[in-house]
Amino acid sequence: MGGPAVISDRCFRHPEAHYFLSLFKKQVLFISAYKISRHFNSLLSYDGIPNSQPELEARQDTHPTWRMESMKFKIVISLNLFLLIACFAAAQKPCGPTITPLPSLFVNWPQFHYDAAHSGCNPYETILSPSTVGNLTTDWTYLNAPGAYTSPVVANGLVYVGMTGSQGQNTFGTLYAVNARTGTLSWQYSLLSYDDGIHYTPAVANGIVYFTTDNGGLYALDANTGDFIWGQSGNYSPTVANGVVYAGHGSFLYAYDAKTGNTLWVNNQIYIGGSSPAVANGILYVGSLDYNLYALNATTGALLWKYATGSIIESSPTVAGNVVYVGSDDSNLYALNATTGALLWKYAANSYVQDAAAVADGVVYFGTCCDQNVYALNAKTGALLWKYAADSSVESSPMVANGVLYFADHGKGSFYALNASTGDLLWKQTGTIFTTSSPAVANGIAYFGEDKLYAFHLPGH
Repeated sequence: MGGPAVISDRCFRHPEAHYFLSLFKKQVLFISAYKISRHFNSLLSYDGIPNSQPELEARQDTHPTWRMESMKFKIVISLNLFLLIACFAAAQKPCGPTITPLPSLFVNWPQFHYDAAHSGCNPYETILSPSTVGNLTTDWTYLNAPGAYTSPVVANGLVYVGMTGSQGQNTFGTLYAVNARTGTLSWQYSLLSYDDGIHYTPAVANGIVYFTTDNGGLYALDANTGDFIWGQSGNYSPTVANGVVYAGHGSFLYAYDAKTGNTLWVNNQIYIGGSSPAVANGILYVGSLDYNLYALNATTGALLWKYATGSIIESSPTVAGNVVYVGSDDSNLYALNATTGALLWKYAANSYVQDAAAVADGVVYFGTCCDQNVYALNAKTGALLWKYAADSSVESSPMVANGVLYFADHGKGSFYALNASTGDLLWKQTGTIFTTSSPAVANGIAYFGEDKLYAFHLPGH
């Protein structure tokens, strides 16, 4: 772990990295141009005209103006390199203590369960905390048409959410892009055919939003305008990592070039039943209806290893450090060595584990279907730390931000915020209908999908 490619992948998912890298590039260009300009001006004003290249180089080295500008240049470049290296170091940390972003930066929650590894943890949240989350109130709601709304994602000031509604005996799907601060519609994209819906979480990367449909279509749209870019086969929540979009469809797992949609590889040996691929350190992990968790080379699709559980795997895996966590319908949560697939531990819950776990501060969190509990386990040993009984089954994937655990229950559609350390209830919003939508929290706002898209905030923020 930790080679240059891994550092680049982990760092540039985070806003500080983009900011400092762009600042670094701009200052290098500016100072270089400024330095060259001052140098030639000083040469022009210097007494005597150099008669040879060695004489010119000698004057460059000894002229006081040149030496001063060189020193300034070196200091500025060194400072910016220090900031960039600090960013890399912070980006390699597992999700744990909150990392404070620059105030002007908008933090994204760009795909299912936050990132390609499905960590389920936003390390940049600073506004909502165990001491403040109890004051959450409705900021805005968005409802264009009645239907079931997917898990939202947040990117570059917009919230993206899919919706499946009905018209007579037909269903229809629409993807909405809504202003993250105001809840006003930016654009929408409706599927051309009836009897096709959108039930899975979209993903946003490099100005493109990707989503799948119930009938097996994968769409790529311009994230700012909603214009169609390309289409391919795919289902379930797509995952974007290192310029590649991964999506399953039946017994096929596809890897597409994220920009062009060109097929990079296809694996037709895995029958996926809802699992969204997790990608970390060059390995793709995905669950299958044949009871196995598969680990593939993310570049080639070649099988690295597989691990058999006791039943089908509908949940999406989560990778943290060198451990991959996955739930099974055999009612166990498994912790496996991410490199070898060796079992580290498993925890027997009282019901199906069908959704992704979240990992933060050395704790793994997951919900179960029929026993209505959310569990918190020691991520290294699998020992139970606490569990919380919801009002009904938990079929959304919990997530963590700044010491708060968020999730929704299925039967009553209520939204919860618990103290991530103790499991104590901090806030609850009673819902209206069932939901399987997983929450997203970013920039002091908690977003949930249900019969509409909800945004909750603190008064005055």
